[in-house]
Amino acid sequence: MMAKQTPSLPRTKSTGKGLSLALLGAGAGATAGFVFAGSVSALAAYFARRVVTPDAAPEESLAILAVVHTDEGHEVILPANKDSTAPGRYSLFFAADTGHARLGEPKGFRTGDRTVTRGVEEVYSGDITKAARGRLSGVVFNSPADTGTAYEEVQIPTENGDAPAWFIPGTEHANIWAICVHGRGANRKEGIRALPTLGALGLSALLVSYRNDGVAPAAIDGRYGLGATEWPDVEAAIDYALSHGATEIMLFGWSMGGAVSLQVADRSKNPRKISALILDGPVINWIDVLSHQAKLNRIPEAVGRFAQWLLGNKAGRWLTGLAAPLDLKALNWVEKHDQLRIPTLILHSEADDFVPIGPSEQLAELNPETVTLKRYSRAGHTREWNVDPQRWDREVTEFVHGVLNSTRPGDGLEATS
Repeated sequence: MMAKQTPSLPRTKSTGKGLSLALLGAGAGATAGFVFAGSVSALAAYFARRVVTPDAAPEESLAILAVVHTDEGHEVILPANKDSTAPGRYSLFFAADTGHARLGEPKGFRTGDRTVTRGVEEVYSGDITKAARGRLSGVVFNSPADTGTAYEEVQIPTENGDAPAWFIPGTEHANIWAICVHGRGANRKEGIRALPTLGALGLSALLVSYRNDGVAPAAIDGRYGLGATEWPDVEAAIDYALSHGATEIMLFGWSMGGAVSLQVADRSKNPRKISALILDGPVINWIDVLSHQAKLNRIPEAVGRFAQWLLGNKAGRWLTGLAAPLDLKALNWVEKHDQLRIPTLILHSEADDFVPIGPSEQLAELNPETVTLKRYSRAGHTREWNVDPQRWDREVTEFVHGVLNSTRPGDGLEATS
């Protein structure tokens, strides 16, 4: 979930190639070694804890330079960067996310002062004329009604309490439910972009919330499990769907929602009911993502490895706040590629700088009979739809039609020991 809605981790300057845990054994430099060990431990603990801790307040790092009134409404002037100049429609959240506006295509890029202008298509909440800082998001819409879709608010019973969800009844294939699973730092609004496609396909849709996302009841530890602990909430959504007329489930997952969906498919008590996975910018291998994030934030490799150790071991729980350690190897679908037997479509951008495309490429290469990868080039993390909604709609539609026209044996995933 990660990049678009997740504050960046601390950018720590590397101390060079000489930084190694092996330095702790230096005899004459024992005191320096202890200082170094403490620094490594503190930074690794901070890094590990940030990965699994929901943000108390969203980071608004984008300056809103000006809001200009025009005959058509308003325009915002923003600093020009990769995200603010990207094609497509996006949301601008401001005032600690109490303000929400939808922005149109970029226009008026000025190379001299490196700014870009985008039209304000709609303000859902807040006073954008008073906004000074904000953040861009690929979410776009505020509720299903913004796409012209009628919906119902329903409650999914989970082990932590009732989790709110949006339900949209289908037409031609109303018995086939698309369960939409958002990513880390996001919420059920993330799946709204898919509703026009799902409606045209005639599928029913259920946009779910899950523990620690700010909508569903929180878990006892209040920590993300990177898919390892969230999946029972989506399994509960499947139970709800099956008890309300569904005979078949398609899981749509964005970012960490992809990792959650894979865990559901692997561990569900109803694997034969799951006929397809459609994953957008998914986390296929958390080890790869954590290593990439450590490098991106200039965290030394040894510190990054120690952070992974803290996440995966009981000894690290008092530092991470996790109720139980996370098995990162169990979340690595490159290693488990031969266990995936559900038809899977992955939409992933080569420009994704938060969840690199590499593991998606590996999974598709190792399991070509099951996994189809569609590459995008310009989209940021989980913004494939934003950059090219027509292409996203076409590729998802073609894939779902292929599943609907197949025999769909429902072999699911091979049992694991």
